[in-house]
Amino acid sequence: RYEPTWGSLDARPLPVWFDEAKFGVFIHWGVFSVPSFGSEWFWWYWQKEKREPYVKFMDTNYPPGFSYEDFGPLFTAEFFDANQWADILKASGAKYVVLTSKHHEGFTLWGSKYSWNWNAVDVGPKRDLVAELAASVRNRTDLRFGLYHSLFEWFNPLFLEDTANAFKTRKFPTSKSLPELYEIVTKYQPEIIWSDGDGNAPDTYWNSTGFLAWLYNDSPVRDTVVTNDRWGAGSICAHGGFYTCSDRYNPGHLLPHKWENCMTIDRRSWGFRRDARLRDYLAIEDLVKQLVETVSCGGNLLMNIGPTHDGRIAVVFEERLRQVGTWLKVNGEAIYGTKPWRAQNDTVTPGVWYTFSSKEGKVNAIFLSWPVSGILELGEPQAKLGETQVRLAGYKELLKWVALGEKGMVIALPQLTPQQMPCQWGWTLQLTDVN
Repeated sequence: RYEPTWGSLDARPLPVWFDEAKFGVFIHWGVFSVPSFGSEWFWWYWQKEKREPYVKFMDTNYPPGFSYEDFGPLFTAEFFDANQWADILKASGAKYVVLTSKHHEGFTLWGSKYSWNWNAVDVGPKRDLVAELAASVRNRTDLRFGLYHSLFEWFNPLFLEDTANAFKTRKFPTSKSLPELYEIVTKYQPEIIWSDGDGNAPDTYWNSTGFLAWLYNDSPVRDTVVTNDRWGAGSICAHGGFYTCSDRYNPGHLLPHKWENCMTIDRRSWGFRRDARLRDYLAIEDLVKQLVETVSCGGNLLMNIGPTHDGRIAVVFEERLRQVGTWLKVNGEAIYGTKPWRAQNDTVTPGVWYTFSSKEGKVNAIFLSWPVSGILELGEPQAKLGETQVRLAGYKELLKWVALGEKGMVIALPQLTPQQMPCQWGWTLQLTDVN
């Protein structure tokens, strides 16, 4: 059994499924999806920081005295079809999904008994959105279902009172935040608890270790659940299950601890923005590059989309997700279930990243641009004459190659028309019998 101490909790082995999954989809959805302007931090930027674009937006478009709470009934979700969402998630090739059950605004997407009249069952859609998505994901896909949960809430009076008392009192975690965590785990049995938002309070204020000890020892998901590292000030990149370290974290080198790169398709926001331009969205080439670099260095990629207030996944997000799925259909063997190789990227040719498929003993060299010459030089693999074989994923015939001295090889790529290419945006060479 795990003790409620970091020493004990950090010693828990991460369930194997998480490392093998490699790719998940993050969904930021809430009342912030109604103004859908600027950022999901809309309430804070408008009311607390009084940033000019937000204040002007409200003054221009809403009557005087309109409060953030007034957005609640406008969070309608009339087009939300959990089955459709599940089908898009499945088509993306993702192996898990993480939904914001509650962001820093405090609005819960389930009918929490600890969030009276500020939840999706009492206000707005009048539906349990968490339950609907959980059911569809489990019935229609093999994805693992996970929930994001914000520890703190910007404007909750109990939290503000505890803050004023320098966190010597603990009214907010004991009456709101912790009861919600126990509630979502018991009710929905998520296999990822993605905690966030410590409000600068230490983990002792949140009693994070007490909750995690229960989660790992006695909860209905104790054997399969994974957690992240955002459990109080000072715990990020130091304690918990997998490390996130910061948003959009992509170190470009191997880390000694399992980590995740959580990032957004919209460069500027996690929630939906009606004011986004096409150039604000990452192109599919950018997303494949992020995935390949992250997995080569031992991480998982958690790619975020922000649905609309009425429950739609915007077409641009759907297209990007389906494109990643198309790419993974051809190159998935070089991603899922792989381990980092001794070299993460090539020393001679830039834009070549390696993974290792230990079951087949294959080294995967994923290259992101097709050389004009049709010749690809790799500085890292040590090929063996008469033994090493080179294949292009999605292409039948073996490729010809020559070794370069002690280390390195030159590979002749097949001469293909764009229509004959096995895929776009990145290609995988599978090398067997290399040192």
